[in-house]
This record gives sequence, C-alpha cells and structure tokens, in this order.
Amino acid sequence: MLFVRIDDRLIHGQIIEGWLPYLKTNEVLVVSDALCADELQKTLLSLALPDAIRLEILDVARAVEYLKDSQDLPQKRVLVLVPSPQEALALLERGLSLSQINVGGLHHSVGKIQLGRALFLSPQDKHSLKEILRRGVHLEGRAVPGESPTDLQRLLE
Repeated sequence: MLFVRIDDRLIHGQIIEGWLPYLKTNEVLVVSDALCADELQKTLLSLALPDAIRLEILDVARAVEYLKDSQDLPQKRVLVLVPSPQEALALLERGLSLSQINVGGLHHSVGKIQLGRALFLSPQDKHSLKEILRRGVHLEGRAVPGESPTDLQRLLE
C-alpha cells in the first residue's frame, strides 16, 4: 500500500497521531531534494517517528527507483510525504504511477492565496497541482483521516 501526501510540515502531530495509525504504516518515505542535504532536519525527522516505523529520506530520483525496485513493496504500508506539489509532480514525471494524492497542508507564506482551511497556494503550486490533475491523478484535500475529503479539482478550476 502506497499513500502519497503533500504536506509542507512533513512529520508532525496529524501524521503521528492520525495518519500512521489509520494507514497502519510501517514505513515513511520523505521525498525532498533539499532535505537530503540537511543532516539536522533529517535527524529531527527521525526522532519524531515511533521506533517501529522505518524512515527513508530520498531525493526524487532515488525515491522513484526505490519504490519501483522494492520487491517487498506489496507487503509494506508506506506513507510517502512530499513538502510541495512540485515534488509530487516530479515523482510522476519520473515514471511513478499514482491514482490519488492527498493534499494535507500547504501553509501561508507571502504570495500565496488561500483555497482551503490549511491550503495556501503559490502560482507554482497551483500550476503543479493542475498538471497532476491533467495526468489523471485524483487530488483529495484532507488534513486528518476523520475529515471528509474535498475534491481539489473543483477548487483549482
């Protein structure tokens, strides 16, 4: 099982308390070219997860290889976290096949417009999400598992 989530905070309370138990996750894969070069952030992320859950932090190219080449992927329950729509789109451009992506949190910063409670998009974010939709991937907006999902295609039109 592979569940892909766009969330600029990556590993935080909603992930630990909500998504990990809901998905029965045994591995978290964080995909970020920038994060791969930041040893401090990698250490902090590893400390945030329970010991029973494996953490991989890979750049986009290595993440696609890792997911495509993993012999035991069908037995795993992997939560893939990306910090922005750009990484999600890059996974698709490199050949990863996905039917759905969860958009959980893209928070406010200068130049972003608000589309939902915790969904603020830059023009680049909006373009990348539209491109993901164009590739036939369903985008659901949902912060926590108990929340009703929002079809983001409507909001992006």
